[in-house]
Order: sequence, then C-alpha cells, then structure tokens
Amino acid sequence: MAKTTLHKKTAAKHATNELVITRLFDAPRELVWKAWTTAALLKKWHGPKNFTAPFIKLDLRIGGKYLNCMRGPDGKDYWSTGVYKELVPLTRLVSTDSFADEKGKVVPAAHYGMGRDFPKELLVTMTLEDVGNRTKMTLKHKGIPAGLMKELTETGWNESFDKLAAAITSDFRTRIVAERGKPEVIVSRTFDVPRDVLFKTYLDRNQIPRWWGPERFATTVDKMDVRPGGLWRIVQRDSSGEYAFHGVYHEVRSPEVAIYTFEYEGTPGHVSLAAATFEEIGGKTKLIERTVFQTVEDRDGMLKEGMEEGVFESMDRLAMLLESAGTELKAA
Repeated sequence: MAKTTLHKKTAAKHATNELVITRLFDAPRELVWKAWTTAALLKKWHGPKNFTAPFIKLDLRIGGKYLNCMRGPDGKDYWSTGVYKELVPLTRLVSTDSFADEKGKVVPAAHYGMGRDFPKELLVTMTLEDVGNRTKMTLKHKGIPAGLMKELTETGWNESFDKLAAAITSDFRTRIVAERGKPEVIVSRTFDVPRDVLFKTYLDRNQIPRWWGPERFATTVDKMDVRPGGLWRIVQRDSSGEYAFHGVYHEVRSPEVAIYTFEYEGTPGHVSLAAATFEEIGGKTKLIERTVFQTVEDRDGMLKEGMEEGVFESMDRLAMLLESAGTELKAA
C-alpha cells in the first residue's frame, strides 16, 4: 500500500498572476494521471476541503471541453468549464478555465459574487514526472489576480491535492497485475461494504448499466441468467458504434465466487475465463477478478485496446454506486 504524500511545496508568485504549486505523491504516474483524466476519480478530490463534486463531464481530446461542478458545504454550486489545449498522456495536460453555468455557458466571476476584475478565461497547466517510485506534479494556474484571490485559490488547490493524495494512496484503489509472459490479468479492489451486498450488486442486471464499463457508454443487459450454464450478454453504445460481449456462467456460489467466460463479439473465438472471488475482511470486501486468456497475445491485445481504462473506471463507478446507494442496496 502506498503511504501518504511525502512532500508539499507551493511556490506562489503573489506579485504576478501565475500560481505555481508542486506536490510529490507516493504513487505511480499512471495513477496520478488517471486521477486527473477519469471523471469517477476526479469526483473524489475536485474542490477544497468540505466541498464535493456532484457532476464532472470530460471530453478528453484536444479541442474537447469539460464541465465540472463543485458544491460548497452550504449547498451552493460553482460550475466551471474549459477547453483542452494540450494532451500528452501521462505527462502534460493544458486547458482553459472559466466560470460557467450548469449548461456550460461561460459566465463572469461576478456571477458567483467575485470581483469584476477577474478574467473570464484562465489557463491551467498540469505536468507529471517520475521521481524514483513517486510522482512529481506541477500545477500552473495563470491569470488569477494577485492578492487575496490568489491566496484563496492557492488554499483551494492545496486542499484539493490533500484529497487527491488520500484518494490515490487508499486501500480502496484498483490494482491491476499483468505479468509478462503470463496469459492472465488480475484485478483487485476493496469495497467498504459487506460481501453479500457487493456480490448481489455485481450480478444484478438492474445495476450493471450503472457501473459496467466507462461512463461514456450507454450500457444495456440483453441476457443475464445467473446460474451454472446460464448465458449473459451486455451491449455498449457510444457515438462511434455498438460493442457487445457475452459468455456463460460456469459456477455461481453466493456470496463467494462467480466464474464465467468472456468473449468480445468484435473478435469472435477469443474466449477468456474469468473468476471473481469475494473475500470478507472485517465488514469490507476484497474483490479479485482473475481472467485467463487463451494466449499471451490475446491478453496483450486486450490491454492495448483499453482494458485497463475500462477496469479502473468500472471499479470506481461500482465503488461510487455502492457508496451513494448503500442503504438502498442493503435493504433491497
């Protein structure tokens, strides 16, 4: 398990309109990058202490827009939007930054009771670099008026980064192991719910569309006969097309294990075998998904096609579903 943030340094040039903050995280660069570029992860830390992020939408491409909402402890919402200007995976992310309304229309800072001298558009640059086994993050926020506004912005960012450190160094993060030369992938994640709740949610056809796969897809369950020999089929759709997956359940033993085959219909004949085990640990549950492919080439092909992104986002969405609907799911 990764430890806490080991270093924190702010270099704020209060006489200028640029704020510079550096942080050193005890986590791999890939994980810090995902925390910035995955909506489900960004929701965990975006905003100062005691703020939440109820809505985040990312169109992660040059020219793409984002729309974020921060909610204060008093219930007031603060919306922001921007356009991605530079995108270098795992290294550099540059975007504009403006206040907005809930529909994404840019509004002046006065809309939220701030000074009229606040620019309509700022620029945020985030860079990452390896420092041994840790990651150095540098944030530059350009355009903020010097003085009190810059000090408040600096405090807000640092409180957000404290939350980011907690999110990426938690026991409750997804881990993926894909050893070279072995035709398997092992995914593990601990959820803060009892084993029976996680097992039921994992195999509930009504809940699958709420967490299975990246959020950008519309997911529907075509078949889900959860018993040995039963068939399942899930279809995902986005603006670029339709993607379907199917398989057969080999073993289902509640609330301990579910074993099933997995086949992407876009590449028929490449069948893998997945075993999901549920281990109860003091009221929490550790989910381990071990997927065995026919060949190492099949495994590597899935990884290249974005399997990791899908797994990380699915597990984060499942965690958020369990957290937000915990009482409802337990009672169901």
